[in-house]
Amino acid sequence: MEVTIIKIGNSKGLRLSKTILEKYNIQNKVELILEDDQIILKPIDEPRKGWDKAFEKMHQEGDGKPLMDSVFEDETFEEWN
Repeated sequence: MEVTIIKIGNSKGLRLSKTILEKYNIQNKVELILEDDQIILKPIDEPRKGWDKAFEKMHQEGDGKPLMDSVFEDETFEEWN
C-alpha cells in the first residue's frame, strides 16, 4: 500500500485511514520499530502488558526490594490522632 507523507507543522507524517485504524485497533499510540531497513508500526494493545510476569520474576529473584528507605520509618504519626 502506498501512502503520501504529509506536512504537519515543522515535521512530516503519514495519515492512516479509519479502516486501518479500526482493523488494527490503533487508538492514540503505536510502537515504532526500526528493523532491517524497515519502519514497522505496531499497535499498543495493552498498557503494562506483561508486567505481572516481570514482577513475579523479580520477586522470585529477590529483586523487588525498594531502592530507597521508607520516608516514614522514623515517624510516629501521633499528630494524626
